[in-house]
Amino acid sequence: MAVLVLGLVIFLGLHSTRIFAERGRAKAIARLGEGPWKGVYSVLSLIGFALIIWGFGQARWNAAELWTPPIWTRHTTILLMLFSLILIGAYIFKKSHIAVAVHHPMVWGVAIWAAGHLIANGSAADVLLFGAFLVWAAADLVSSYSRDLLNAVVYPAPNWGATIGAVGLGVVLWIALLAGLHHWLFGVSPMAGMPG
Repeated sequence: MAVLVLGLVIFLGLHSTRIFAERGRAKAIARLGEGPWKGVYSVLSLIGFALIIWGFGQARWNAAELWTPPIWTRHTTILLMLFSLILIGAYIFKKSHIAVAVHHPMVWGVAIWAAGHLIANGSAADVLLFGAFLVWAAADLVSSYSRDLLNAVVYPAPNWGATIGAVGLGVVLWIALLAGLHHWLFGVSPMAGMPG
């Protein structure tokens, strides 16, 4: 569990600089330069992400079960993942109606992903991983919307082509995960044990 915790601290800590240390972040960018800052940020983020994957892979087999989620939570998570992936698609298609409406579709996508997986998994490792991401996403949304308001951010007019692209990408990813990609990547099938 210690490796998972270390990965979460590094990854979410870095992604929290705009939430808790905006001035420190700005000073670091000014001192290092934007290119080097992005380079260091990316490398450390990848290290943190790798530690999360490694640590969760170790921890989930031995973690204490805090509760046994009922089967309906699996169905709910599968549905929530469709919305999550469409939101992530909207992050790529920034002129979609979805991105323009929510302003921060990637963070919303992460929040829904974390909430969905939190209700459907009951081990201590699951609670640590998905709970940490859910708390981070909530804090990031509050910070981002406050920053948008302060800076009077103007978003572009929405575009139907981008909206179709965002929805299409999200649906394709969702189908791929259900069809076997989730099992291939994470060793767990969302459909395993489902009545059918």
